[in-house]
Amino acid sequence: MHVLRIRGGNPLHGSVTVPGSKNAALAILSSVVLSEGPIVLHNVPDVSDVRIKVGLLKDFGATVEWREGSLFIDCRGLKYWRPDEESMRPIRTGFYLLGPMLARIGRADIPMPGGCKIGARPVDFHIKGLEIMGAKIKIEGGRYVAEAPSLSGGEIHFEVPSAGATQHLMATATLADGTFTISNAAMEPEVVALADFLNRLGARIEGAGTSTITVTGVKSLHGGEFRIPEDRLQAGTYMIAGAITRGDVTVNNVWPEPQTALVSKLKEAGVHVEEGSDHIRVSSSGRPTGVGIKTMPYPGFPTDIQQPMSALLALASGQSMIEETLYESRTGHVSELNRMGASMTVHGRMTVIEGVDRLSGATVEASDLRAGAALCLAGLAAEGETVVKNVHFIDRGYEGFEERLRSLGADIERLGQLDWEREYAGRKLS
Repeated sequence: MHVLRIRGGNPLHGSVTVPGSKNAALAILSSVVLSEGPIVLHNVPDVSDVRIKVGLLKDFGATVEWREGSLFIDCRGLKYWRPDEESMRPIRTGFYLLGPMLARIGRADIPMPGGCKIGARPVDFHIKGLEIMGAKIKIEGGRYVAEAPSLSGGEIHFEVPSAGATQHLMATATLADGTFTISNAAMEPEVVALADFLNRLGARIEGAGTSTITVTGVKSLHGGEFRIPEDRLQAGTYMIAGAITRGDVTVNNVWPEPQTALVSKLKEAGVHVEEGSDHIRVSSSGRPTGVGIKTMPYPGFPTDIQQPMSALLALASGQSMIEETLYESRTGHVSELNRMGASMTVHGRMTVIEGVDRLSGATVEASDLRAGAALCLAGLAAEGETVVKNVHFIDRGYEGFEERLRSLGADIERLGQLDWEREYAGRKLS
């Protein structure tokens, strides 16, 4: 176990390049089992969620090798495997192997999904879509046990767009007989990346990035190469880091379009933002202005950025309101930010933020991945020393987090928790 120790007050300056998208990589790694040829994935983020997913693929009989940021994967030796709950619990997307394993070998036995505790994330759409394709699925002892000698086409309408269900069913349908249509599909860039990957292997997917996706099944998928796109959520975090520290940060190798919702709110808050063809520069010299935010499926304001954004708005002039429409329990950061001097209250799905002049360093605990990022951002702007516990949450989705922040001038270091506790105890005695 580790902690991050941050000494705040340093405006961040410089440029940073973000690694590949965790969410895109995980969706693609669920889909590689569909291929009967070798696959090479470039720009793969080295984060704990990806390492766990690679371990699961090996358990299913795939051979996987890391080589300088690229993954070489061969699923020709795929086999039926009944993974234990503990190996699947850390990541939600282990569940997304259910459909592709059905499509490839005709049966699968997967524990119920895990991941961050940010609220109810039912898999009804996933199961309904697989059953429409002809799968027989039953729940036994907290596991989904499924069989499907063959899969067929059909159609499903999502009452609410779901990125996970869209990716899961879209991938599974690539080997189904006939055509499968998803209406009110999620339009996230990660959905588009997965479709691009599968089409490169011989799939026939149309409409990814729109609300209607059509998949025409093929007999098999071959191997190929693909580059994971940069992580828009990590990019957004570093953009907010520049604003909250009243610095000047350029994030390179990012497409401005996926950042439109965040850029719009930063500008509304008075932060200076310059967009280039493949970079975004964020700078600020004073307090931001309070704004209202409502999280929505893409292209709306991303739920994964509302927690980091709340750290910035804690220091805003005036009142801000954040309505979380997707995950009802994504407020674990609020009490911890209040320990640092923020003034936030939660009313159901609404967080009301009364901006304060300053934050003070404190010992805080991350409750999930993006909450951990929010606490680190607050620590960068706070007076004094902040210690963030539960760093394993941050490691799930941020590669080289402290190294990238240090390259921008942050005073941040990773310590073993026992080492920090001994140091802390020594301070109290002296």
